[in-house]
Amino acid sequence: MNYLYLYVAVIAGILALYLRRQRRITTAHLAQLQESIESGLAEPPSLHPVVDLARCMGSGACVKSCPEHALGVVKGKMVLINAAHCIGHGACLAACPVQAIKLVFGTEKRGIDIPNIGSNFETNVPGIYIAGELGGMGLIRKAAEQGRQAMDSIRKKKTGSSADFDVLIVGCGPAGISAGLSAIEHKLRYKIVEQEDSLGGSVYHYPRQKIAMTAPVDLAIIGKVKFAEVQKEKLLEFWLDVLKKTGLNVTFRERMEAIEKLADSFVVTTNKGSYTTRTVLLSMGRRGTPRKLDVPGEESPKVMYRLVDPAQFQGQAVLVVGGGDSALEAAIALSEQADTDVILSYRSAAFSRVKQKNRMLLEQQQKAGRMRVMLNSKVQLIEDDQVEIEFEGNTQKYRNDAVIVCAGGLLPTPLLQKIGIRFDTKFGSE
Repeated sequence: MNYLYLYVAVIAGILALYLRRQRRITTAHLAQLQESIESGLAEPPSLHPVVDLARCMGSGACVKSCPEHALGVVKGKMVLINAAHCIGHGACLAACPVQAIKLVFGTEKRGIDIPNIGSNFETNVPGIYIAGELGGMGLIRKAAEQGRQAMDSIRKKKTGSSADFDVLIVGCGPAGISAGLSAIEHKLRYKIVEQEDSLGGSVYHYPRQKIAMTAPVDLAIIGKVKFAEVQKEKLLEFWLDVLKKTGLNVTFRERMEAIEKLADSFVVTTNKGSYTTRTVLLSMGRRGTPRKLDVPGEESPKVMYRLVDPAQFQGQAVLVVGGGDSALEAAIALSEQADTDVILSYRSAAFSRVKQKNRMLLEQQQKAGRMRVMLNSKVQLIEDDQVEIEFEGNTQKYRNDAVIVCAGGLLPTPLLQKIGIRFDTKFGSE
């Protein structure tokens, strides 16, 4: 009988510790969820997980699998607590032991436009194909597989044409790289254009050391790439090595501006020229083209649209333009570098839809004199060693070595609709 009491006491103690831990986790995750709601960041940007509450057992496996820390467990069930951080790579889907998670587009409040494509990745416009993130597939492995399958469909449809290329691929992310390798394998005349200065697509814009892949992938010519979990830098290094070894035909800093139909082909116009092609494969991401300031001097090499490594700007005068979390985080990271002169310029009177933590850090750095914040300001001119900013009714020039524009992107939806591609609006559906 004494042993029975001992067993009961041990079990009761373990249960008490478990319940206390669960309460602590719930409290922490609820606080993060509340912060997201108060900051206006509770709506996921694209593909994201939803949970079947009847099946979820609250194991927390999905939470541990998420590199973005977007998930939490509240009252024993999975919850998307940091929706703005979710990039829809699907690690949580694979980790769930009871298959309680599915990935969907949009929410009940906010729909997401997804191109209407067939099983062979051809759109309703014959000859134009879509693969990867633009078509709703944010998973690196599956995007690469779609690029390979789309190219196989294009190969089978090959007919006589006087065009310069059999296929012009727009975008050099996972889908575009895979499609280009398949084009080489099938001996197709192809070209890849990429608006960024390097390959990688959305991965190129990930923060440093971010986990970028969680499953192996098959690539034409290369074979099976047995990555499990790999940091962004290592994955980009691998892709650059693939480019060198295979001679993949990519032109960087070339942005697609229009597509027009000819009799038996298309004319694709870019910022560098125009090409005729039998087919077009759109494999760019949903980030769209970076929103520009449209001011004199913006074409300068010192102007960029993301911050990759704050340390490279140490001791320089840097202007950050924008009012979202990416702009605040860039300005804060730069201000933490020794002897760096940072100005944050935003056209509105107040920041909205930004995390409370970023607001606090910004105020902290501003009070410490590590940066200058200019609300209701507008950049007027960018010169080699200075910038001209209109602020509080006055226009003044400031010393400057670099400009980082964090003003979001322009989705390609209008351009695609102009050439006749139809879209479906998803409200929380697969």
